Amino acid sequence: MHRTIATFMVAASLASVAGAQTSPPPTIPAATTSSQATPAFSLDAALGAAGMPSAAGTPATGTTSGAAASGSGGSTQPALPSIGAATANVAAATAARRVAGLRPNPELQTQVENIGGSGAYRGVRSSETTVGVALPLELGGKRPARVALATARLTRAQIQAEIARADLRLRVTQLYIEAAAAERRSEVLGEQAGIANNALRIARERVQAGDVGPIEMQRAEVLRINAQIAADSATRQAQAARANLETLLNAAVTGPLDRAWFERIDGYGPQRPVDIEGTLALVAAQADVRTADAQVRVARSLRVPDLTVSAFARRLAATNDTAAVVGLSIPIPFFNNGSAFVAQSQAEQTQAQALRSLAIVDTRQQIASAQTEVANAAATARAAGGPGLAAAQEAARIARIGWSQGKFDQIALLDAERTLSQTRQTYVDALALYHDAQARLDRLTTPAPTISGDER
Repeated sequence: MHRTIATFMVAASLASVAGAQTSPPPTIPAATTSSQATPAFSLDAALGAAGMPSAAGTPATGTTSGAAASGSGGSTQPALPSIGAATANVAAATAARRVAGLRPNPELQTQVENIGGSGAYRGVRSSETTVGVALPLELGGKRPARVALATARLTRAQIQAEIARADLRLRVTQLYIEAAAAERRSEVLGEQAGIANNALRIARERVQAGDVGPIEMQRAEVLRINAQIAADSATRQAQAARANLETLLNAAVTGPLDRAWFERIDGYGPQRPVDIEGTLALVAAQADVRTADAQVRVARSLRVPDLTVSAFARRLAATNDTAAVVGLSIPIPFFNNGSAFVAQSQAEQTQAQALRSLAIVDTRQQIASAQTEVANAAATARAAGGPGLAAAQEAARIARIGWSQGKFDQIALLDAERTLSQTRQTYVDALALYHDAQARLDRLTTPAPTISGDER
């Protein structure tokens, strides 16, 4: 009996593999036909709802424009808090740059001397009133150094805003992948539950006909219960994943997700070297180095004391005469000569340079790992969704027919159904891993846009 089962299984597998070489990989059938009539909510539509450009570089509208429009909230307002925070940070850095370019304010000073004394100085008869202006003069290049530091910080804030957009794009893509994978798992397990219900019906008919014992119906009942539990759990997970996507987008996600996109695997091959110098991670690290360099320049400029020049007009009440008073003041760097601040800035400069070197190593490692994950997941998905899935479907079909006709025992049927279910789930998991790795690879290799921090 077992030899007969093995013969059928091997023959089905060989036939399926041969057929898979001349035909496209089979796809898992959809759960319902009503979902096919509803326009799919694509990834571009999700990115558009988050205010992000589509893959083509233009604002995405998607197939469900209502959700995208409700989530974007207009072109002038940030769609999500992360983008709003990054935009506010750029605005603050822009204002800080304007503040850094301002010169010190002059001071209006006045003083009255020789009043309220005794003798000739009683009252205000011998008073001397002085009124003038004091003007601080910054020396040592403090203002240019301060402006350079503020400019570097503004550039870093602009890069951080681009990083926030790239991170948001990755987050939206990953939630979309998670929701699409959960939707596919729900379809797979829902179909398996239907198959288990049909197997229970056949087992009941065979028991009533006296072909098999009641134990076969009990096994089919356990299979049906477990399959229904798994299907219900997958449905709840799909609902939760869609709710998470809606929460992030702050918009309703209507209709099924893009099934064709989820099952599409782009070409892949050997790993190719990637120029990481223009990526966001490296540009941000280089901006930190430039900020640290500017901070050292500011610290050194602060070691040069500033001058305060003053000019006054003094009125002598006793003679009703007026005289000019000119003053010059300079601080004495006795307690704080600025060397400690220079040492601190230089240490931070060394730290920024070391972090840039570390960012180069980390980025290269992460890109290489993501490229490997993309290739492995794509190979697994193509194998599981092609000849593997075809063989498992054919083996399960033969096992169902043979069991219903009394040629196979129930153990063979259960094993074939379990193999089919595992193959389908492996296929879905591999697709999810492939798209997730591809999204992370795209995030790591995102080029930094040209940013000018010299705008006043």
